[in-house]
Amino acid sequence: MAAPTASGQEPGWLAYYARKVRRHIHWARTEGVGRLVEEDRLDPRERLQTAWRKARWRRRHGLPPGSAVPVYVVGLQRSGTNMLMRGVDLAPEVEVRNENDRTVFRRFSLRSDAVLAQTVRDSRHALVLVKPLCESHRVDELLDLAGVPAGRALWVFREPGARARSEVSKFGDANLRALRTIAAGEGETIWQGQRLPPQSVELVRSFDTAAMTPETAAVLFWVVRNQLYFDLGLDRRDDVLLVSYDDFVAEPELQMRRLCAFTGLLYRPALCEHVVPRESHGTDPLEVDPRVAALAGELLGRLRAAAAVPR
Repeated sequence: MAAPTASGQEPGWLAYYARKVRRHIHWARTEGVGRLVEEDRLDPRERLQTAWRKARWRRRHGLPPGSAVPVYVVGLQRSGTNMLMRGVDLAPEVEVRNENDRTVFRRFSLRSDAVLAQTVRDSRHALVLVKPLCESHRVDELLDLAGVPAGRALWVFREPGARARSEVSKFGDANLRALRTIAAGEGETIWQGQRLPPQSVELVRSFDTAAMTPETAAVLFWVVRNQLYFDLGLDRRDDVLLVSYDDFVAEPELQMRRLCAFTGLLYRPALCEHVVPRESHGTDPLEVDPRVAALAGELLGRLRAAAAVPR
């Protein structure tokens, strides 16, 4: 995923697209072409069918501009957000703005709050589902975005070991490089380090990131980013729903009904028919620094307890 460098400068377009092509070739080899097509919604037939259903809904039931409610899907990359987005996108009354949508996003980051607000106001759908993962640390601000109806947010989390395997398989040492930038005191220059409280920055600095493995880094990054759910006080807000990917895979109908009730979306079985368990990155225990593993286990317990609280 492209992001500003430690100096705050974005890479050039040519270098960016060259890396993007190399990444997709790597993903096709390691994940399989079918998985890549499914995850990135590259099948034109599926995209055309979805677009046609939504256009027909707008003709028959379209709402006046300014009526749509924004729903933000946030959390950490490789936590199952694509699975959630794919299911809800089947509902024609929902307009989906994924992180590769060029109207709202540029290189996976929001273009601006003004562009986001205007896109929501222009919508004639009931809900506008937006996935600003790189702005998860700003979800409290997005929920209070001026000029649009009060929004809702879904914070998605996944068991740290499984998420770390997926992260390292797809993005290599990206989390490790981000932690090194944070440890160097330059966290505000990259989205990964923004709005981290001092205790989280000191936690990162307490480790030797120069000798850290990508797997340990992926788990530690999981800790500092998911800790934001509590640091931002989202556990005390009624407009934020904590969603466990692992619970979703185990009980897709129950969890989708819970999500629909929270957002006001009409439940239908098709929204979760695509949800199946995946073990494509192995199940063997990761070799992770014991201290990091303990921190992750403690936070996972807090998240699971918070997710069990009715909304």
